[in-house]
Amino acid sequence: MPEISILLVEDETITLEYLYSTLTIKYSGMTIHRAYDGEEGLELFEAHSPQIVITDLNMPGMDGKQMASRIRSIKPDSKFIALTGFMDETASAESAENSFQFDYYIVKPIMLQELFYAVEQCVNDIEHHDT
Repeated sequence: MPEISILLVEDETITLEYLYSTLTIKYSGMTIHRAYDGEEGLELFEAHSPQIVITDLNMPGMDGKQMASRIRSIKPDSKFIALTGFMDETASAESAENSFQFDYYIVKPIMLQELFYAVEQCVNDIEHHDT
């Protein structure tokens, strides 16, 4: 089983650094990559091919949905956790005109227990998929 790694993409610096340090401590056996926007996230994905992507949906430039769709075309079995400040974004991300489906949605303010649960479910799915 290869080491599982995470890509964290968030345009709010304080939130990104808080989540990065929290995930690094909680999942010390995983490599955590961080990006400040969708373009940087896509570049890091192409360079490191992490199995789990945690992304804000609403970012300037390439948003989380656009980035996730590009990543899914590269690596279809990637796991995605969407972070959103608005419940309406979850509904629009699941709408018929948007064919992309995230594995988990977490509404801000982020409850760490929800994030940890989503990450652990993704890890379980990856481990069971590889067996």
